[in-house]
Amino acid sequence: MASSSFHFILFSTLFFSLSFSNAQPSFRPRALVLPVSKDASTLQYLTRINQRTPLVSVNVVVDLGGQFLWVDCDQGYVSSSYIPARCNSAQCSLAGADGCGTCNAPARPGCNNNTCGLLPDNTVTRTATSGELTQDVLSLQSTNGRNPGPVVSIPRYLFTCAATFLLDGLANGAKGMAGLGRARIGLPSQFAAAFSFNRKFAICLSSSTSANGVIFFGNEPYVMQPNIDISTSLIYTPLLINPVSTASAYSQGDRSTEYFIGVKSIKVNEKAISLNSTLLTIQSDDGYGGTKISTVNPYTVLESSIYNALTQAFVREASYLPRVQSVAPFGFCFDSTNVGSTRVGPAVPSIDLVLQSESVYWRIFGANSMVQVRDNVLCLGFVDGGLNPRTSIVIGGHQLEDNLLQFDLATSRLGFSSSLLFRQTTCSNFNFTSNV
Repeated sequence: MASSSFHFILFSTLFFSLSFSNAQPSFRPRALVLPVSKDASTLQYLTRINQRTPLVSVNVVVDLGGQFLWVDCDQGYVSSSYIPARCNSAQCSLAGADGCGTCNAPARPGCNNNTCGLLPDNTVTRTATSGELTQDVLSLQSTNGRNPGPVVSIPRYLFTCAATFLLDGLANGAKGMAGLGRARIGLPSQFAAAFSFNRKFAICLSSSTSANGVIFFGNEPYVMQPNIDISTSLIYTPLLINPVSTASAYSQGDRSTEYFIGVKSIKVNEKAISLNSTLLTIQSDDGYGGTKISTVNPYTVLESSIYNALTQAFVREASYLPRVQSVAPFGFCFDSTNVGSTRVGPAVPSIDLVLQSESVYWRIFGANSMVQVRDNVLCLGFVDGGLNPRTSIVIGGHQLEDNLLQFDLATSRLGFSSSLLFRQTTCSNFNFTSNV
């Protein structure tokens, strides 16, 4: 622990010397805010950053466990403030970038000699490639947790250039991916270092494709209209570190930058289901197993035996729901004609992810367990991940929507709200329009 603290102090010092010396001295925010939209076609979540000189608005897919920001530099990247990271520089060391690259073409963003590189990863298609580590201006809005505030800039934000083909599989108009993972140049760590706030962020995804959710970086509060501070009633569980990288390409000894939690058991209608508990534990030798949280998977994916146990228990407890033909990718669908409605969605059995003790659990209600696929047809929104997947339980986007999740990197702790619908608000209720 002392070693990791030292490394972060070193990281902060390096980052300040590299970037903060040019940051705006007149205003230092307590927190930053980004809007998050849901793409109706791919069900991916996108945010919008402003980058370059002059500033350009760039749409990027939100990757909760991703290592860093990467963008396509091959198509139309023009900026007078672009500075590639030179071999053996402090920037390369900070990012953990090894080697020295050359480019057999005229110099341009993404193609320079004597630069170091990283491996940008499209986690949707599980494709990685080489890319140039670089710096440029990044600008975004500050917040007091209630309203947006002044725009602030980081003059030398570290990110990676990627080739255009890496955009394949991303939502239309997306120009890259924004990694919120544990890496030293992930968005949470760079923002915290640049503005001296806590290495903490919260994500709140909207269930609507027409109304934005929100990501907060930095300190609480997290206030949704009508004046409801979500940060005052979070439930906490430890964040676990997978000792083996879960990226598409990585070096021996790399740890995963994704966020894992310790699910001990699962209940349906408050009744425990029978599971192979070994699958719920991260294996120290190969990093298989365990439970992670993902914004890249639209629905929760379960190892086959867990999926079978969960769905069988759900069907048994929901015997009052007539089954109908399945609709891909779901295995269990129901006639919803006579399903009751509650504040937290369709009246169906609850699903509990039991965490460090029986009294600490993440309860999934109908709004997050069921998917309306057509009129009068509801499907159980969990997907069979097959035998021996890399991770046994991947909690996907649908199960996260209208739940606020706070990731505290410094204390390695997750705070979660359960459904905000209980509190008569949603993740689309942050006030993006009224300035302080």
